[in-house]
Amino acid sequence: MKIYISADIEGVAGITNWDEASKNSADYEEFRQQFTAEVAAACEGAIEAGASEIIVKDAHASGRNLYAAQLPAEVQIIRGWSGHPQSMMQDLDGSFDAAMMVGYHSAAASDGNPLAHTFSGKVFRLSINEQRASEFLCNIYTAYLHKVPVVYVSGDKALCAEVSAFNSSIKTTAVTEGIGGSTMSLQPGVATAAIKRDVKAALTQNIQDFKCELPASFQVELIFKVHADAYKASHYPGARRKNATTVSFDSNDYLAVLAFLLFVI
Repeated sequence: MKIYISADIEGVAGITNWDEASKNSADYEEFRQQFTAEVAAACEGAIEAGASEIIVKDAHASGRNLYAAQLPAEVQIIRGWSGHPQSMMQDLDGSFDAAMMVGYHSAAASDGNPLAHTFSGKVFRLSINEQRASEFLCNIYTAYLHKVPVVYVSGDKALCAEVSAFNSSIKTTAVTEGIGGSTMSLQPGVATAAIKRDVKAALTQNIQDFKCELPASFQVELIFKVHADAYKASHYPGARRKNATTVSFDSNDYLAVLAFLLFVI
């Protein structure tokens, strides 16, 4: 069984402040370790469920956060950014049996995580087909582009609720909960144990029953925090500026949507 894991840091247990997610901050090391531990736990659960090959995309900031030596031998890790539109799902293709997301977080313009955002601090709100779009939603559509089922997500409580509403068959582990500018999280070791257990359970389901259906078309609306960013984005081919801070883009091709997001955010 071949598994793809997209891993982010803002949804790991305990993380509360941007300093804890920044490579240049003294607070970063503790949460880099927890990030690595949660990804390792997901890999261990996958191996116990029968995975023989695991690709992990380090999908936070520089893409150079995980301690590779602390991951199981079956794991290969993608570090840095290639510039491909699939971004956080780089090199995912139809050869994978399933995909998972670890350390994911709530969307921009939501209150489920003090670090809630969607791809960039430039974005106030991203919507696809009039639905607020988290990185989870954008990236599960990328998986569906290749007919790969997403079977597991860990992160904050609000994001896990979004995932369950999207598809109740996707197994989730909520390791943290945002409360205003604070969080209430599982103890780190409890979080990693829960992730390992839940990943194993997710992969022992009949994943062949998961439906990977993309919408027929995509209406994207992107609201920037700064009007100058919207003006610049409006020059992307096919984009339209709706007002001072809002740009729209429509396509029947989801890869075209991903290219739009890559170049304007």
